[in-house]
Amino acid sequence: MGAPVSIVLQQEERRKYERLCRSGKTSVRLKERLSIVLLAADGLNNGEIAELLPVSAHMAGRWRKRFAEHGLPGIEKNLPRGNNHGGKRSKAQARLRKQIIAKTTTEKPPHATHWSTRLLAEALGTSHNFVAKVWRECGFKPHLISQFKISNDPLFAEKLEDVVGLYLNPPENAAVFSVDEKSSIQALDRTQPGLPLKKGRAETMTHDYKRHGTSTLFAALDVLTGEVIGECKQRHRHQEFLGFLKQVDKQTPKGKELHVIVDNYATHKHEKVNNWLKRNKRVKLHFIPTSSSWLNLVERFFGLITEKQIRRGVFSSVADLEKKIMHFIKLHNENPKPFVWTKSVENIMDKINRAHLALSNE
Repeated sequence: MGAPVSIVLQQEERRKYERLCRSGKTSVRLKERLSIVLLAADGLNNGEIAELLPVSAHMAGRWRKRFAEHGLPGIEKNLPRGNNHGGKRSKAQARLRKQIIAKTTTEKPPHATHWSTRLLAEALGTSHNFVAKVWRECGFKPHLISQFKISNDPLFAEKLEDVVGLYLNPPENAAVFSVDEKSSIQALDRTQPGLPLKKGRAETMTHDYKRHGTSTLFAALDVLTGEVIGECKQRHRHQEFLGFLKQVDKQTPKGKELHVIVDNYATHKHEKVNNWLKRNKRVKLHFIPTSSSWLNLVERFFGLITEKQIRRGVFSSVADLEKKIMHFIKLHNENPKPFVWTKSVENIMDKINRAHLALSNE
């Protein structure tokens, strides 16, 4: 057996192929073939590649030779099967592939909200394995759906510029807080104790639970330091919000202005809140646009505490829930890390405008 075909890649080519291997849009087969090429370029022979990848030495040699002869286009297509009917079958499969793509992207099944591989295979008279193959290559996942909401706030751009300006260029001698309430946090207790994590088995938890009541977490995230001021309350009316606002004001050095970013919840605009703000000139509320909770940085902290403390937590009472929440905040504040805002107003507006344009063209 002769020496394997030599593969030499320029630095730019290598970076390109490595990006393709990491991309979720690249088909599994192409990733496998690119991995063969990259390992071959590192000087590995076919047998060594076969030990690292789920391919045979013969297959490794076949695709490295194909790449050496035709470059990337040569490994993007499957090799011919080597029979007299291959051309006809390839044309038929190409037509079927176009039908699969067209039906997946433009039609719905008559008695379901989305296609499955078996439903589409039955409609087109093919196998569900072939439908699955085409879906993998195209990156189609009809069983998944992404949610979105575009704000219709007439002052969207003005509020966006105000809030993003506080994140990217805060005023001098001022404290900027992102404030919100995480309401109706349930104190859930399990009906039976779970089993701990062990080798070969995930941690277990019963699906049923006991409800012991709910609590609301008021949180103010210091945008500069990442520290959090938190209080748990039984309700989230304007009285509780105003009390929490006073607490944030009390804990902020008196020589600083206090800029508070909040959403459009009615309690934040209550008459008594506005009257207090008129008497306390250093505290200024900044409202995010409607339907734009993603613009409030404290939501990132809520995601953190939900994932690490609340979702899988076991609480014997509301008091136990609140104690564990406050302990989490205490530990967080011992080594706080700020959530860094990176998107400019222009970047966000470009994306919003593209979304409006896409919706208007549907």
